[in-house]
Amino acid sequence: MSSPDIGYLVGLSLLPGIGPARFHRILDHFGEPELAWRASERELVALGVDARSMPALVEKRRTISIEAELEKLRRHDVRVLSIFDVGYPLRLKEIFNAPPLLYIKGEITRQDDSSIGVVGTRGPTVYGKELTARVVPELVRVGLTVVSGLARGIDSIAHHAALDAGGRTIAVLGSGLDVIYPAENRRLFERIAQRGAVISDYPLGTKPDAFNFPARNRIISGLSLGTVVMEAQLGSGALITADYALEQNREVFAFPGRATDRGSSGCNRLIREGRAKLVTGSDDILEELDLTAAVRQLEIKVAIPANDDEGRLLALLSHEPLHVDELVRRSAMAAPTVTSTLLMMELKGAVRQVGSMSFVLAH
Repeated sequence: MSSPDIGYLVGLSLLPGIGPARFHRILDHFGEPELAWRASERELVALGVDARSMPALVEKRRTISIEAELEKLRRHDVRVLSIFDVGYPLRLKEIFNAPPLLYIKGEITRQDDSSIGVVGTRGPTVYGKELTARVVPELVRVGLTVVSGLARGIDSIAHHAALDAGGRTIAVLGSGLDVIYPAENRRLFERIAQRGAVISDYPLGTKPDAFNFPARNRIISGLSLGTVVMEAQLGSGALITADYALEQNREVFAFPGRATDRGSSGCNRLIREGRAKLVTGSDDILEELDLTAAVRQLEIKVAIPANDDEGRLLALLSHEPLHVDELVRRSAMAAPTVTSTLLMMELKGAVRQVGSMSFVLAH
């Protein structure tokens, strides 16, 4: 879609009383974004816009400068993707009330067609934190992009774990991309934009009002093959994401907690009511998504040494921890060679460090 068309679409997104459903209805009726932008009051009311909101809509339209809005987007390095564009996420396009526009900082790629939503409480326990930090790297290592909401707690841990494991992650905001919420996640926001994408269907300047977040959650689930609820209590926003996933005919997974743990009460209810599949590890999730073949291919790939140094270390390592000094002694390799080789093997997922400078095979 051409830049002028994007401008008119951005303008429409700024008008009061025009949500996703009315946005689609107006565009379907007029066909051309410019015609939709210039529609008369009578035409808009006939298409479902509340007559009571028309004075505010007309006044807002009068004051909007399309060129100024496009310049603001350029200044913030934010790209706009319309549902008519080739690069629009295919899975998201399938959902009810798909966002007509996505505001993007970073890049959405075709790799992101294989995504998994990871959500949970803003106040996780040690159990929830450790579970997320363990499971997320295992998901990204088979090529899944992790989608979450940049919120405190499980969301932030999931984004960090995906990036630290060398994977891709997408953050979906309930505000404009120039209003980072929570503010302490600014550095995380920037990391994600460099290695994945931060997206929103809200225009620049939109504040993080509470009622924005439930609607935002439909995008997290809509982008994903399935949604994993790591830890959530009753009333958690993560359960809204799970509800959206079910409405969108996507998989929902939940990790159980103890019956007396308030922090896991939401997960336990999802499982008890049959609305989520009980999972205890990444293998359960990958099996349900029919991705176990990808895991096997990855295990074969990382088990093949890239050079003689890797081959010598792989022959010495097992699932019992071995200190780097012992590896130096047994391999008769120089200590710097051993440590640099182990680092490369750890990055590609062949080995894991456990404890201080001790290593085991990862698979």
